[in-house]
Amino acid sequence: MQKFRILLAASAAALAVQAAPAFAERGSDGDLKIIFWQAVSTLNPYLSGGTKEVYSSSMVIEPLARYDETGTLVPMLAADIPTIENGGVTADMKSITWKLKPGLKWSDGTPVTADDAIFTWKYCTAPDGGCAQAAYYEGVTNVEAIDPSTIKISFSEPKPYPYSAFVGAQSPLIQAAQFKDCMGAKAPECTAANFGPIGTGPFVVKEFKPNDVITFEANPNYRDPAKPAFATATLKGGGDAASAARSVLETGEYDYAWNMQVEPEVLEQMMQAGKGKIEVAFGTQVERIDLNPFGVDPSLGDKRSTKEAGPHPALSDPAVRRALSIAIDRDILVEAGYGANGKPTCNILPAPDIYVSTAVDWCLKQDIEGANKLLEDAGWKMGPDGIREKNGVKLSFLYQTSTNSVRQGTQALVKDMWKQIGVDVELRNISASVFFGGDPASPDTFQKFYADVQMYTNNFDGTDPEKYMAGWKCDKAPTPANGWQGENEPRYCNPEYDKLVDTLGKTGKLEERAAIAKQLNDMLSNDGAQIPLIHRGQPSAVNVTLDGVRMNAWDSELWNVADWSRKK
Repeated sequence: MQKFRILLAASAAALAVQAAPAFAERGSDGDLKIIFWQAVSTLNPYLSGGTKEVYSSSMVIEPLARYDETGTLVPMLAADIPTIENGGVTADMKSITWKLKPGLKWSDGTPVTADDAIFTWKYCTAPDGGCAQAAYYEGVTNVEAIDPSTIKISFSEPKPYPYSAFVGAQSPLIQAAQFKDCMGAKAPECTAANFGPIGTGPFVVKEFKPNDVITFEANPNYRDPAKPAFATATLKGGGDAASAARSVLETGEYDYAWNMQVEPEVLEQMMQAGKGKIEVAFGTQVERIDLNPFGVDPSLGDKRSTKEAGPHPALSDPAVRRALSIAIDRDILVEAGYGANGKPTCNILPAPDIYVSTAVDWCLKQDIEGANKLLEDAGWKMGPDGIREKNGVKLSFLYQTSTNSVRQGTQALVKDMWKQIGVDVELRNISASVFFGGDPASPDTFQKFYADVQMYTNNFDGTDPEKYMAGWKCDKAPTPANGWQGENEPRYCNPEYDKLVDTLGKTGKLEERAAIAKQLNDMLSNDGAQIPLIHRGQPSAVNVTLDGVRMNAWDSELWNVADWSRKK
């Protein structure tokens, strides 16, 4: 336990001291132009697990603390980071107490208080609310106001790593006054609040056109009177990754383009124009394939892709899931789509180093012969059409992902690899703004998973994986009952896994936490919960005239947008 206390103290002491640019005055640098080729559908991250929603909303709403570019926990709305040493974390580790910075105001001029934190917790944990970030409040039994600026969070059991609720871009504070009538099932109906949250960040929403463009203005009540340097910001959505890259690297029309999932040789050619550069940070992003364990036939209606649909006639077979994985040549996928920005992996948890398992490497080498033998031994016989079948069920799958040239290239390569083992694939791509949008009325979101197979990437805030690994617990699967929200898109359910996550939450020593995290990773990979493909870097394009960008793989890439300015 002493080692963990030292870790907490070191984390709090190592606050980043990198100097930010000095600004003449707020708003002196005009308009900041950002482009997300995956358009934003809401500015409420509690109603969408999409990275684009989390990043864009981080310009407006903030947590008590977040992670800097080194992975160090730094205060945002909080005055400091609570630890056992400074009395902010109790010795029994069953509660943590945060102090707000003095004089904090919402952008409408009203004070930020502990009651807003209490409300945020109740909002995300409300029945039928479908909160996409529920894992951040796992084990929280109460949030209370000691006084207007002091927030106490209590846990059901000792919490050796207590930095979950209200920490990181995925768990910000929302204003109680604005969202008071948006609890539970009413949450998605509060369009005005979801599209224009009142926040504490450097910008306020002026206008939001869903799946298109957001215009922001500098927050007149931002806590630093000299920031932000930009008077306005425009976040354009839509198009494709190559066009977004070109708008920064070749034409210089935009200042920042997120998620440059573009072939490496294309990016190299664009950068020759000298207008911009690619900044890359490696964090925890893994491109992965979900295999649906449940039936997806449209005739199943509301039961489709849920436990009530019954087991998938083919993908519930462990032999099929493993064969699909070892039939993939990950080296080719990296070479074709990622270059130096990708590494083949069998792990869902690829970083930090202390948590990286070396026990799962069976998928790294393509084995077509082995995959065919697995299927043959499991009774899946090759038909005259080249497609394997068993008991009248064919290995024929719908494979969906978001629209992106690299992802479509990956789909085509995987389809050819799977064809070599007698698996037929129909490819489908969906606009990223829809696929990751989280609209409970849409049949095309990755949460609904109305397909046999789907592909995307995911990661987590910070450097501790506890809340991320909790996302595969049985009760985190998206269903009609929770508005199709939840982190467990692959619908993995293993009671032993759930127990081990709970053990992680009670374990204090860093080495022991790392050992448990590796076990959890190995269970996910070996059980075929998902097929990990590529440990991806996070490349974004930055205009050469933009100053202050500190690429961050541990939080929102826009985490320090208040410090951005135009080079003079």
